[in-house]
Amino acid sequence: MGGVNLGVSRRSRMTRQSERPDEANRFIDKVVFINRCAKVVKGGRRFSFSALVVVGDGAGRIGVGLGKAKETPDAVKKAVEQAKKDLRRYPIAGHTIPHDVVGASDGGLVMLRPAAPGAGIVAGGGVRLVLEVLGVSDVLSKSMGSNNPFAMVHATLDALGKLRSYPEVMSLRHGEADTE
Repeated sequence: MGGVNLGVSRRSRMTRQSERPDEANRFIDKVVFINRCAKVVKGGRRFSFSALVVVGDGAGRIGVGLGKAKETPDAVKKAVEQAKKDLRRYPIAGHTIPHDVVGASDGGLVMLRPAAPGAGIVAGGGVRLVLEVLGVSDVLSKSMGSNNPFAMVHATLDALGKLRSYPEVMSLRHGEADTE
């Protein structure tokens, strides 16, 4: 009888897990960079890993997470969880961004420009992954300064944070004009 109870509880757990992937599948996650760190101890070296991950819904929301652990999969899992907690919405215009923008973080500088439909994402490294997960498919970019993945991802987020949608700009302009 003990085995029967285990089977029932296992089935109920499996049902709950099968419901959760629908909720989890709406997010796209991509690993930007995995770093291996070594600590020298008496018996040799101890390795640990850190993972930089971007998570988005492909419709204008994106988050970045950094996870550290003794094993790579654990570091990636921690990073994904942190990124999901850090989701923010950015304005996108169709399949591109509304206007030119420049972002900076640490030593990295990233310039983003809207592109014609079909141009694709002309970007490299972390910038490309951030834009793919965001849901942008046509954009031109130029990376200047540092090519550190952490700096590039955060400079891209800084640039995206400076974006303003057309209705937002119009309300700001008309709101200022009405008060004067």
